Amino acid sequence: MTDALRYHTGFGGHFESEAVPGALPKGRNSPQRPPFGLYAEQLSGSSFTSPRHENRRSWLYRMRPTADHRPFTRYEGAPLFAPGPVKEPLAPNRLRWDPPSDLPEGKDFVDGMVTMLVNRDPADLEGVALHLYRAGKAMERRVFVNADGELLLIPQSGTLRIATELGCMDVPPGSIAAIPRGVRFRVEVDGDSRGYVAENHGLPLRLPELGPIGSNGLANARDFGAPVAWFEDKDEPTQVIQKSLGSLWTTTLDHSPLDVVAWHGNHAPWRYDLSRFNTIGTVSFDHPDPSIFTVLTSPSNVPGRANLDFVIFPPRWMVGEDTFRPPWFHRNVMSEAMGLIHGAYDAKADGFAPGGLSLHNLMSGHGPDVDSWRKASEAELKPMKIEGTMAFMVESCWPYRPTAWALERSQPDYDQAWAGFPKAKLP
Repeated sequence: MTDALRYHTGFGGHFESEAVPGALPKGRNSPQRPPFGLYAEQLSGSSFTSPRHENRRSWLYRMRPTADHRPFTRYEGAPLFAPGPVKEPLAPNRLRWDPPSDLPEGKDFVDGMVTMLVNRDPADLEGVALHLYRAGKAMERRVFVNADGELLLIPQSGTLRIATELGCMDVPPGSIAAIPRGVRFRVEVDGDSRGYVAENHGLPLRLPELGPIGSNGLANARDFGAPVAWFEDKDEPTQVIQKSLGSLWTTTLDHSPLDVVAWHGNHAPWRYDLSRFNTIGTVSFDHPDPSIFTVLTSPSNVPGRANLDFVIFPPRWMVGEDTFRPPWFHRNVMSEAMGLIHGAYDAKADGFAPGGLSLHNLMSGHGPDVDSWRKASEAELKPMKIEGTMAFMVESCWPYRPTAWALERSQPDYDQAWAGFPKAKLP
């Protein structure tokens, strides 16, 4: 992974790119005879008649059409990926997990993935699933494609090189990447790698509205990068693994399907360095709602209520006067799945490690543990910078259900984090 890659700059823009000069048709999308005998193929991430600002599509000019494949059959690998959630009634308990110590060794990105939380049927075109992965080797002569939604990849350790139909991206810990619905890709790793995957079945992720913040701040569009055109010309058997309607399927081609020589459009992979997030906070008093830390959002059918919000808690200055500075105690109608990339989370003194996960479903009371509450309540309020940390939250309006594998491994004593608060003393 030593060779440098190039990227188009911007989020959600319309790009055009060609790996071979002259491969991109000019002035039309589907000419009678595309250059070099390539095949013109449209990849649509939205309905054809979606409003212009919602429309996602790219035109691909490839060496063979995607339609050329044999029937799919059930994929028997990845035993921990994509099982359904527990069907029995789920107690409204808060849940937390240590970084799993029993993920498969020596597997690639697909076979080393485990599904933790699910909250809707992918056929609903709404909802979120959250997975963990452990990848110890590259996907060799294999590609993956998700027809159920887009994938948000969040490395926790180890850099990923992601080779997609539209180009290649390097994604180290501290950065994220998105693979749109329907885009085929392969993951290569540099040693043992771990991280998180948020699977979005709803509307594609986009930058949140800024409202009174104005025209700048939070995640700025210029800091995102989409790959430039790149292709493989390999006539060798390649396995395609596809997720469709919650299950995994496979077929084998006689060539690599990563053979797109040129493309143009706005349905494309991208990556983003989380350290470029322009954190906004109070310069007077009180703690702003955590929505101020939203990097990306997938709206639901109710205005202001997200199918998925990707929120981070990055290094930042805390200067609020007469203010309890960590996240306050709260209950809300959103369900919060939280992960930790590195460092410590300021609302939990211990028990929440990098690579771990927690779940607070809708209306679950949560907030800082006793030690964090006491420390923050007694602290001298002077400007303080929170450093060396990066936590994130995959928030959804739909309640999550853990898989059976996840439920068996949750911390049995998580509720003790809130035990021992002293009773308030009234006059």
